[in-house]
Amino acid sequence: MRSNGIHHVTAIAGPARRNLDFYTRVLGLRLVKKTVNFDDPGTYHFYYGDEAGQPGTILTFFPWAHVAPGRLGSGETQETVFRVPEGAIGYWVQRFVEKGVPHQAVEQRFGETVLAFKDPDGMRLALVAVPGIGNEPGWAGGDVPAEHAIRGFHSVSLLLEDTAATGAILDDVLGFKEIGREGAMVRYRAGDTAIGGIVDLQAAGGALPSRPGAGSVHHIAFRAADDAAQAEMVKRLADNHRLITTEQKDRAYFRSVYFREPGRVLFEIATDIPGFAVDEPADTLGRALKLPRFLEPHRAEIERVLPDVA
Repeated sequence: MRSNGIHHVTAIAGPARRNLDFYTRVLGLRLVKKTVNFDDPGTYHFYYGDEAGQPGTILTFFPWAHVAPGRLGSGETQETVFRVPEGAIGYWVQRFVEKGVPHQAVEQRFGETVLAFKDPDGMRLALVAVPGIGNEPGWAGGDVPAEHAIRGFHSVSLLLEDTAATGAILDDVLGFKEIGREGAMVRYRAGDTAIGGIVDLQAAGGALPSRPGAGSVHHIAFRAADDAAQAEMVKRLADNHRLITTEQKDRAYFRSVYFREPGRVLFEIATDIPGFAVDEPADTLGRALKLPRFLEPHRAEIERVLPDVA
């Protein structure tokens, strides 16, 4: 069975404790996995999501305490957008006021009600009110009541010099189809995928290139059901678009390949399997520091370097 849509979004943050507090306490997401950056094990890798950590709900961070701020520009994810029940927007406006979260006035985009806001590092985020999702399970283990809780991703938007070539990758390889336009924005949807099923492309010809840093998205991962589905997508990229991915990398909870799409945004194709319960029970996800096998012999050294977030 083919799985399309967003698998996860990975971003760069400042201090780890501040990041953890904002996403678990203010936004009420579940810390699904506490591990390290496999390529830089002196740095945490936090995974936030819904109760089960299902694809399409996962926002991850590499927190570096002294990282410089990023700069929005062409070739970058402009905004990461979550779904909330239709009646929850008022709750979130009030919550952001009470918590001092920078936010904009509620607006309409593509006929949907949107509340844009920023996290402590200036990462651009938004909530979209989606009718009919109130019965979807919401994580109730945090500070946000389940009836108002975030229900995974709605979309991401990319700021690009030109949208056509990126749109072709979304369409031909990643399972998305164009469904509408609004101003300079082109919207793509992955069939009937409800969670993480939308990508918006905004043309920004002549914009300065982006500069990565705190508040920037590092990459966007798209779903592949398994290794065979991923391999098919890799072949299509090469055959139809002359784009070569990295070799497959084992990220413990999924297996990944990476490539730069034509607009220079880093894309990942990640398998749905094996999932986040592969190394700890589902009911205790995120409580213990989990390390891949090749780093386990270095646990004591890694734990000495990592900042205390208990």
